Amino acid sequence: MDLEPAPAPPRRWLDALPDAAKRAIRPAVWAYIQAGAGEGLTAAEAGAAWREVRFRTRVLRGGGGADLRTTMLGSQVASPIGIAPTAMQRAVHPAGERAMAEGVGAGTLHVVSSNCGTRFDELGAAGPWWLQAYLPPQRDLFRPVVDAAVAAGAQAVVLTVDTPYPGTKYGVDEEDWSSIDLGWWRTNYPEGDVGDWKTDLTLDDVGWLREAAGVPVVVKGVLRGDDALRCLDAGADAIYVSNHGGRQLDRSISTATALREVVASVAGRAEVYVDGGIRSGADVLAALALGARGVLVGRPAVWALGLEGAEGVARLLADLGSELTECLELAGCSSPAEAADLP
Repeated sequence: MDLEPAPAPPRRWLDALPDAAKRAIRPAVWAYIQAGAGEGLTAAEAGAAWREVRFRTRVLRGGGGADLRTTMLGSQVASPIGIAPTAMQRAVHPAGERAMAEGVGAGTLHVVSSNCGTRFDELGAAGPWWLQAYLPPQRDLFRPVVDAAVAAGAQAVVLTVDTPYPGTKYGVDEEDWSSIDLGWWRTNYPEGDVGDWKTDLTLDDVGWLREAAGVPVVVKGVLRGDDALRCLDAGADAIYVSNHGGRQLDRSISTATALREVVASVAGRAEVYVDGGIRSGADVLAALALGARGVLVGRPAVWALGLEGAEGVARLLADLGSELTECLELAGCSSPAEAADLP
């Protein structure tokens, strides 16, 4: 009798991470994390889009080892790899954002959701961190939130503009959450229930937030070059290319596709960041090559948090950083900035 050969074990801890995390995270929470909008096409295409990028490597440059250090909005960071904003971290791990911040450690950018379940002054963030913002219907109700974040050390505010309301996600049943305590939701809002999201955002909201926060504003959810320019003209300090992990309008273009156009349109006026489908150091190199200044990781950070807490997050960043170092060195680059002319 012929037997099917056993499947080869995953070659990388990162490859095994999703299956291991699925076993560690409650099914309802896992379904929420993984869900893409509609048919899930945009979410499914994210990783493949990065893998389609090809590099023109450089040789005979005498650079030696690669140094991952760079800056984002003027702050020194140990690597261009950062943590994207995600909610529900306390549903994944009891310590939630505190464990994420501990795993991130010093020198790595950490973007914290305004819906988080941990007080900003209790985060214990050791490295630079930014506040992600969903403006409520009455935007003045957000002032105490941003004030508390800035007082706790937030160096920028990331305004999410692609979510007037959540896109439809099939296979996510609210009844499955009945046994999960969400009493910590939006713990940094002193007014309690302030409604969901402001559904009629305009360019005026960018300028308003810039004035209210007193720190740089990054606009997240941009997929077009003309929108990027409009945001900068309205007072944004940087652009964040994102399709919300494929969780809003299904069939939106991939961030790998959008990044090239946005970078070309911005033409050096501001830094550009990107997330969506980043799963390896080679993916990070692809994003850098297309012009990103920073590359942020969403779902894998939540998987690592759910599986091993702070240690898992630290390992995720270490593994991605090690892979990026090798990719840069093999491409003939001694720094992230030198990757910009590889594609």
